[in-house]
Amino acid sequence: MCGITGWVSFDRDLTTEATTLHAMTETMACRGPDDRGTWVQGPAALGHRRLAIIDLPGGRQPMALDTAEGPVAMVYSGEAYNYTELRRELQARGHRFTTDSDTEVVLHGYLEWGDAVAERLNGMYAFAVWDGRHGKLVMIRDRMGIKPFYCYPTPDGVLFGSEPKAILANPLVRPRVALNGLRELFVLVKTPGHAIWDGMREVEPGTVVTVDRSGLSTRVYWRLETRPHTDDRDTTIATVRSLLDDIVRRQLVADVPRCTLLSGGLDSSAMTAIAARQLGEQGEKVRSFAVDFVGQTDNFVADELRGTPDTPFVHDVAELAGTDHQDIVLDAQSLADPAVREQVLRARDLPAGFGDMDASLLLLFRAIREKSTVALSGESADEVFGGYLQFFDEEARHADTFPWLASFGRHFGEDADVLRADLVKALDLDGYVADGYHTAVAAIDRLDGESDFEYRMRRMSHLHLTRFVRALLDRKDRMSMAVGLEVRVPFCDHRLVEYVYNAPWALKSFDGREKSLLREAAADVLPRSVYERVKSPYPSTQDPRYARALQEQAKELLSRPSHRVFDIVDRDRLRQAAEREAPVSTQAARRGLERALDLARWLEVYTPEVTLS
Repeated sequence: MCGITGWVSFDRDLTTEATTLHAMTETMACRGPDDRGTWVQGPAALGHRRLAIIDLPGGRQPMALDTAEGPVAMVYSGEAYNYTELRRELQARGHRFTTDSDTEVVLHGYLEWGDAVAERLNGMYAFAVWDGRHGKLVMIRDRMGIKPFYCYPTPDGVLFGSEPKAILANPLVRPRVALNGLRELFVLVKTPGHAIWDGMREVEPGTVVTVDRSGLSTRVYWRLETRPHTDDRDTTIATVRSLLDDIVRRQLVADVPRCTLLSGGLDSSAMTAIAARQLGEQGEKVRSFAVDFVGQTDNFVADELRGTPDTPFVHDVAELAGTDHQDIVLDAQSLADPAVREQVLRARDLPAGFGDMDASLLLLFRAIREKSTVALSGESADEVFGGYLQFFDEEARHADTFPWLASFGRHFGEDADVLRADLVKALDLDGYVADGYHTAVAAIDRLDGESDFEYRMRRMSHLHLTRFVRALLDRKDRMSMAVGLEVRVPFCDHRLVEYVYNAPWALKSFDGREKSLLREAAADVLPRSVYERVKSPYPSTQDPRYARALQEQAKELLSRPSHRVFDIVDRDRLRQAAEREAPVSTQAARRGLERALDLARWLEVYTPEVTLS
């Protein structure tokens, strides 16, 4: 896992731009604490920061090969889990390798197949190849968008990076956010290709972007396609388990310590138990980690989202699977620490507004990094198997919008509660969401003869897998790589995603519950308590001391009336939230406070030019 960046400028010799390339590369230091490297030749400059996972001495980057027609150089972030099979195939075709790294396999794969190497990869990856033979840059991103990848077209080429901060470090780029960027900040929908920052764009998942003297072109090599599903229930369950066994086995491969993230939910428990069984066959124990909050289990209050605390279920799994387990217990003071808020902000490059859930994730990953370098996560199983409440909510099923938005405000609060009224009007978030929704739905194919109900559920699945999970994957990547931890996501394997997506809803919920296929596929390795447990989202603290700390920070912000944040945030609404005596310990009640504080720090750290044009 690594951080990549680069610059292609067809009208200049970039060997004179070493200082700028160094600055761009060093913004990725947190993603790659083990090594750094640059490569410059003529119009192309590549930078790399490395987190060593496979072939620790041999996988240095940028990696370049000289050919008779010119050099081919690459910077690569991620993992190709099928690199050993590809290596054997390439060796049979005459390729010779000098390292044991997957990076070299991908580079030789490009030499053999060109950008069609993308179709052959199984994994999570974002990489860029400067092909000196043809004077072009080729950028490729994994199918699900697990690894982030951004680019910024220029008049004579392009800038790119794993994160916006790498691109923003180039003096060609103005840190500007226009109206559509602000809109994207305040809706929980990740619009494909959108990057918040003006002029910047994402390399979309499943695409190849090529840049040459004629400009920029895009080729889609993978999309979520509708296909008939003919397997019966037993065969489907068996296939899901077979895929999970293979996926976990592949993703456990590493030359550094690895572990699992364990929440006590069905997803992480199944993944942890399968990993424990596989490593147990080799005489190894799985390390597992869970996040908890001081006093949370003893003082837990059930609500519509979370009916039970995680810790008892976590311990049931750890005991049955025999993991080497550790709870990372966080207190309110740590979660509310302004320094942690700033670290979250710098990791994400934007004010995400998820407060303690972002802070706790960062602190969890920081603690894990002291003992492990690779972690397996249960992320995305809810999107793949249909685990969220909205999949079973009639209002959400029939809503003419993204289904998770039907009840989002009730559970998590509304940004409009703290924004200036004139900004809310200018943003027209309802119109922005409606346009995005209808664009997304238009891309979903329907099977011949598919019932209205099944097609409605297919739409819900597709929207979650293309507009919702990408936001969560980005969050997971940024928080983990901020501390140099590689998090792998087995449930994002494209083979599993394709197979389960096309299973009809009648199979996905054959017993009337969420994630029926996953539950049965992993039934033999799960404790009964977890098998019977109802879905519970990522935990959030209920400690009132956290909310009180936010109120005090908001009061301090209000004492600075000239702060730029008040061009966005309504001062009176923020004051009401800061002085409210009624409990503000729920996520919905404190969202305005968290959002305002995030926005304020973002404006201070990034000093963006914000415009409503």
